[in-house]
Formats: sequence, C-alpha cells, structure tokens
Amino acid sequence: MASPVDVPLEYVRLGLRFDRIESGFVDAYTGDPRVRAAVIDEPAPTPQSLRDQARGLLHELDSAGLPAERTEFIRGQLTGLECTARKMSGEPVGFVEEVAAYFQVDVELGDPAAYAAAHAELEVLLPGEGSLADRFAAHRRREECPPDRLEEAVLALSSALRDRVRTDYGLPEPETVTYEVVTDQPWSGFNYYEGGFRSRVAINADLPHRLAQLPHLVAHESYPGHHTEHCRKELGLVAKDGRVEHTVFLVNTPECLMAEGLADLGVEATVADGWGPWAAEILADLGLRLDGELAERVSAAAAPLNRVRQDAALMLHDRSADPDDVVAFLQRWSLVSSERARQQLRFLTHPLWRAYITTYVEGFDLLSRWLAARPEGQPVAARFLRLLDEPLTP
Repeated sequence: MASPVDVPLEYVRLGLRFDRIESGFVDAYTGDPRVRAAVIDEPAPTPQSLRDQARGLLHELDSAGLPAERTEFIRGQLTGLECTARKMSGEPVGFVEEVAAYFQVDVELGDPAAYAAAHAELEVLLPGEGSLADRFAAHRRREECPPDRLEEAVLALSSALRDRVRTDYGLPEPETVTYEVVTDQPWSGFNYYEGGFRSRVAINADLPHRLAQLPHLVAHESYPGHHTEHCRKELGLVAKDGRVEHTVFLVNTPECLMAEGLADLGVEATVADGWGPWAAEILADLGLRLDGELAERVSAAAAPLNRVRQDAALMLHDRSADPDDVVAFLQRWSLVSSERARQQLRFLTHPLWRAYITTYVEGFDLLSRWLAARPEGQPVAARFLRLLDEPLTP
C-alpha cells in the first residue's frame, strides 16, 4: 500500500523545480536548505513533467486531510503552477485565462471615462499653461529626489514607518531591512526576503524617484508591506503552525495578488489621511522640500489611472496591439513620458512578469474594498493584521 503523499511538502519541492527552468520564479525560500539542495541535485525538470506533477498534486489534495483554508490556499497555488507549466511547454494559453489561473481574478479593459474624470480633477489641482501632460510632468519634476539623497530619504521614511508598524502590528525583535540602489531592472523596487526576519530591498535608480512616492515605496517593500508580511508569516504560519507551504513564495500565483494588494495599502494601513504632510515633515529634517498636502491630493486624483497599465497588458497580449500604440496609450492616459512608458512596456513584455501588473491593479482594488467593508467599529489595523498573518486568497 502506497504511503500518503505529503502534499504541502511536495508543493514546496514543485515550486523549487520551477526556479530551475525560470530563475527568479522562487521569490523567497525560507525552508530546510536540504530540501532545496535535493531539488537542485535532481535531473533537470521539463515543463511537461512540472505540469503533470501539479495536476497530480491537485488530484491528491482533497484526500490529503488538510484543513479547508490550507486546502484552498494550496489549490490556488497549484492551479497557477499548472498554468505556468503549460505556458512554458508552448501550449497556447489566452492572456485572460492565464491571469485568471495565476491570480483568481477576471480582467477586462478599464473605462476611459474614469480616466478622463481623473484628468479633469488633475486639471484643477495643477493649473497653468500648456497641456495637462506637460503640467503633470513639471509637477513630478518638482517632486524629484536628488539621486545622491535617495538612500538618506528612504532610510528616514523607513525608520518612521518601522516605529509605527512595531506599535500597531508588532515585529519580531531581530528583524532588519537593508537598502541598496541598483540600475537596469524592469521594476522600481524589489524586496528580497532572506529568511530569519531579514530583507534586502533594492531600489532602481534608472528613472527618477519622486519624494511623494517614496513613502509608498518604503511602505510597500518594508513596513508594513512585503518585509512585515514575510516576518509575521514566518513567525506564525511557519514556526508556530508548521505550515511548510509558506516557506516558499512563488511568482504568478494567487498569494502574489494578496501580497501586492496589501503592500500597496501600506501607507493607508499605517499613516492614512495626512500622509503627505507627515512625509513632508520627515523629509524637511533632511532639507528636502515636499508640498505634502498637494502631493496627497494629486495622488488621490491620479489613483484611477493605475488601471491604465493593466489595459496596456491586455492590449499587448489579448488584443495583439502594436507596442508603439501601447506606448502612446500609456502616455495619453497615464500622463507619463515616452521614456517612462517604455520602461513600463519593458515590465509588461518580460517573460516572467508580463501578467504581474494585475497583482497591483486588482490586488489594490480588491483589498481596498475588503478593508472598507470591515465591521463597524473595527479599526483598519485589526483588519489589515489578517492580511499579514492569514493565508487568505483572492
């Protein structure tokens, strides 16, 4: 009689095998190094073998005797992996189907009327000569952080946010984040979680960083975003509850949509209204000037334009649009320069990241609604803590 399959452990091994085909597919691994070493010593996997393993584990899942929430978490993850393996093996997978399998959401084009309404609001906030795109660009230039002050500003904001997170949510005593400035990457920031409550955050200096955006970047990558989530889940789900499936974090799976959505809500979950003046006061101590009130109002007005990036992905991969037309679309509705639009296109056409924009767009929308729908009288922190600690799925 065959012994029962340890589905959570086999899921971890399967995830590690994907990284052998696509380096970077494992975003973080904090489990037993011997498990990873054994996977590295195996014969090279093929996409077809990984697809079959994912299907086999999905078949075993319901008889594995796991609690319902563990079963549903692993089911979502395996469904994403099965789709990735099919794509890797050259099977035709429609972009909308791909996104649904990865992230458990159905995507469609946004409403240009909502973008036009956001433009109208920005027209009022940024009066003056020239087109709105020109005025918005000038506003962004005024907010640019001098490159030689970037690390200093990030560290100051990180320290202030860390204090709030320690008070509101709690962090393991030895946790730490180190920051480094890098270039030539398709993203603006990236958290490398190293386990043991340590993160290394890389900030891409290819394009200028705005002072108004830095609080969001630091909150997203560190406090209370990716670093905080990894720390609390390593402490709770892994160390306390023994849930081995949370020792590996895999790209293009439902957990990514949850993680990016909660990270994008980081400022709201710590500072909330008034974050602009709060950030301006911290930066002023460094001799950096930010009109915090205007920054906050412009950010709120421009928020609907975040969806334009997902529209661009749909145009490229679902509607077969010409890349130059997509760049023009991004410039028109996102009010960005040609250079920034092409940097966004680089992310949208990267083999590993092409569908990933959905995690930010739909993740933020889904979790914003969920936070807003909390029971009357429940503070935001109590609701947000569930995102940090529980294996919730879209």
